[in-house]
Amino acid sequence: MAGRTDEQHRIALFIDFENLVTNTGISASNFDLQPALDQLLEQGKVVFRRAYCDWSRFADAKQRLHDVGVELVDVPPSTRAGKNSADMRLVIDALELCYAREQIDTFVIGSGDSDFCPLAYKLRENGRTVIGLAVKEASSRMFVNACDQFIYMRPKGRGESSHKDKDHGRGARSDEGKGGKRGAKGHEGKGHETRAPGKEGAEPKGGKPKAEVPAIAREVVQSLLRRATGPLNPSLVKETIVRKEPDFDERDHGFSTFARLLEALEQEGLLRRIQQGRQGYIVGPDSDFGAPAREGKGAKGRNAKAPAPVEEEEEEELESYPDPEDEGL
Repeated sequence: MAGRTDEQHRIALFIDFENLVTNTGISASNFDLQPALDQLLEQGKVVFRRAYCDWSRFADAKQRLHDVGVELVDVPPSTRAGKNSADMRLVIDALELCYAREQIDTFVIGSGDSDFCPLAYKLRENGRTVIGLAVKEASSRMFVNACDQFIYMRPKGRGESSHKDKDHGRGARSDEGKGGKRGAKGHEGKGHETRAPGKEGAEPKGGKPKAEVPAIAREVVQSLLRRATGPLNPSLVKETIVRKEPDFDERDHGFSTFARLLEALEQEGLLRRIQQGRQGYIVGPDSDFGAPAREGKGAKGRNAKAPAPVEEEEEEELESYPDPEDEGL
């Protein structure tokens, strides 16, 4: 999905803000949408950004959301218990936008509430891609499976951006502060330690838990390569994994990037990475595609030019010497 230029996705972002900051480890004062927004911007343009809640309760987050261009929709309490109808407003606006703006092809629902499953089903029924956005511990598995992709937000503000900033050490410090709550975060800290070698980001260092290739990655790679008739684009592999497991994130398995995961699969002998021009591809370990094929083709191209001057020289030599029989006559 990432990397498109002529067919960029048009993304609409809807946030049930109260759901993201209630019993999730994220508070209104340290809420940081930018890391998740960066992931969305890699897939296309976020042309619609709206957050719903009773903003009198979460005033500390208003400026931070304004800074990233999010429109705030105030939904005051509608019952004596203080419950509001933010989720209902969100659903209505999302469906209205779906039917009124056909150019918007991706809808992001910032919530982990299973009440949004019917909305996700309806959006997908209308040909839209649905991405969920929430904290893992506060996300319903039913809602995760209802989405095409699921992005997990990390508590403690900037922790989510560590996959981009770990080369500068920020990600590792954030994870150390959290005491390694999840395996992925421990590996992000490890990425900080091994950043100098660069090519060994997926190897264990200093007794820390090593990166492990998930079974879903092996299964998808083997299945795709078995049916492939040519080199596969790595993005196709990633998209297939996400379709089967919407909340898949290679960082949760200790890999800083998907390329590191492919490198680990290559070391296991499940695939071979090749380069064609500026684009990298993957092929089966015993495939004829790759460097040997390109070298053979290149050699053929060189040999195609080499015989020509030789033949011309031979013809010139034959023409430069008179026929002996003619001399006898």
